Amino acid sequence: MSAPHQEEGTRGTSAGPFRQPRAVWAVAFACVISFMGIGLVDPILPALADSLDATPSQVSLLFSSYLIVTAVAMLFVGWVSSRIGAKRTLVTGLAIIVVFAALAGSTDSINGIVGFRAGWGLGNALFIATSLAVIVASASGGFAGAIILYETALGLGIAVGPLLGGELGAISWRGPFFGVAVLMAVALVATLAFVPDLPRPQRRTSPVAPLRALRHRGLLTMGTMALLYNWGFFTMLGYAPYPMELDAHRLGLVFTAWGLLVAAFSVFFAPRLQARFGTAPVLYANLLGLGVVMTVIAAGVGSPATVVVAVIVSGAFIGINNTLTTQAVMLVSPVERPVASSAYGFLRFIGGGLAPYVAGKLADATDLGVPFYVGAATFLLAIPVLACGHRLLREAESGTGDGEPVTPSFTPVPANAPVGARPVVVAVGAHERAAVIVDSAARLARDTDSPLEVVHVRLTAVVEEQAVDTETEEEARRAVQAHLDRLGALGVAATGQVLGGVGDRAAAGRALARHAAEARARTVAVGRSPRGASAQFADGSFTSALTHAATCTVVLVDPDAEPRTLTARSLTELRAEA
Repeated sequence: MSAPHQEEGTRGTSAGPFRQPRAVWAVAFACVISFMGIGLVDPILPALADSLDATPSQVSLLFSSYLIVTAVAMLFVGWVSSRIGAKRTLVTGLAIIVVFAALAGSTDSINGIVGFRAGWGLGNALFIATSLAVIVASASGGFAGAIILYETALGLGIAVGPLLGGELGAISWRGPFFGVAVLMAVALVATLAFVPDLPRPQRRTSPVAPLRALRHRGLLTMGTMALLYNWGFFTMLGYAPYPMELDAHRLGLVFTAWGLLVAAFSVFFAPRLQARFGTAPVLYANLLGLGVVMTVIAAGVGSPATVVVAVIVSGAFIGINNTLTTQAVMLVSPVERPVASSAYGFLRFIGGGLAPYVAGKLADATDLGVPFYVGAATFLLAIPVLACGHRLLREAESGTGDGEPVTPSFTPVPANAPVGARPVVVAVGAHERAAVIVDSAARLARDTDSPLEVVHVRLTAVVEEQAVDTETEEEARRAVQAHLDRLGALGVAATGQVLGGVGDRAAAGRALARHAAEARARTVAVGRSPRGASAQFADGSFTSALTHAATCTVVLVDPDAEPRTLTARSLTELRAEA
């Protein structure tokens, strides 16, 4: 193998995902505890009702106060972060969570817990809006390693949260609250000690920008779909524990199994289903599946075993929906990612917050099955709402290969290639050996009398319900312009493009393939990926996706070997060599 270098076409370096500085580990630990949050409390809901003489509808307000405050706070977190910086925003959120989680465990009334959960929701909004961005900015191994680490934290938090909540809840209903407070205090100290101050955004965000963004039809449509989806989701999460008739320990095991499916289908299966069938078709089928599962829960509310199995199975659908709904929002949104995330977060958390309150009122007035029927209806209602934005989503998805041209700092030397000749496209990333890859592609273009085009994919990474740009637009343009200027100084003419992609590395590969088809490229040249098969399975393979989607020849440019045409078989051989 050649010396390690990144998978060309996207930003990052080859350092392993777990070889990261202490700053990344500190925030990742906090992410694990944060993702535990909801699942940690779920196993103790029946115990809370019994211990505090509260009805299920009163206990459900734990979710409502938490999520509604989170929703409203999401409108302002961008404004706060752009003024005090990402680290201070993160630290403030962690401190608020510590204080209000401890207060929730100290109170003796259900109203007190509901109120303190509202404060907890404020801290949660500040934390989740900045955690992924801080990890990506602090990672030594480039964004790819940071994303894998974030996904690992997500999976651990979702899976371990209910298990820990069940164990602590079996001792006392106060245990999960104090457990979160202690663990978040450790994360707070680690964040203060190890995370450096990060530069503030050059442009401050207006507090009304997220609401203004909802004037865009695509963002409003996808956000409304997310509101309806989260309505059904939090109806299930808030009320399913009661008909199961299990103690805290067994409830913890049930929701651990559920959480494992959520994490697995969110990270591994959702991107692959999207690549195979498209975002909208998968979401249609998934929302229908959720509607069926919720109907089963409603009809079988008198059978604990039926409810247990249906809830666990729903984890697969929820994992897919969390990832693809976020991608749909980012695909259609015409505004900056932080603003789109805030607007989307506001709508989805509002849906999640109102659902438990309404479900409680319905359960008190009728019977426990009615809230689940309503939840099923909201899942099904989300389908025609999504259909209203289907054309926008399809156009946005097919247009992710569109690019912005990059102009050299000087007038380029006229190209020798014939007018109308099909170009050689080389995919580049910000890596020390990228220049060698580009030079090899330039020789290939010269030998075939083809123009040369240098392309870089600027990726918006999506992990479940969070999204972050992996680099700024200016960084992406500089990555291309540096190659154009260097080639020009050597007398080699070339053009440049910066493409956009939403999702994992495989999504970036498909974006490049679409661009190559539109440019009628003769060949696409890429560098060898140093990442093993497991890492490529975790966050997708740029080269594999490009090779399968491209309509032209894809050539592996290895500085230490002859250029090699890639096929599905040769990709398998490369992974075996790695």
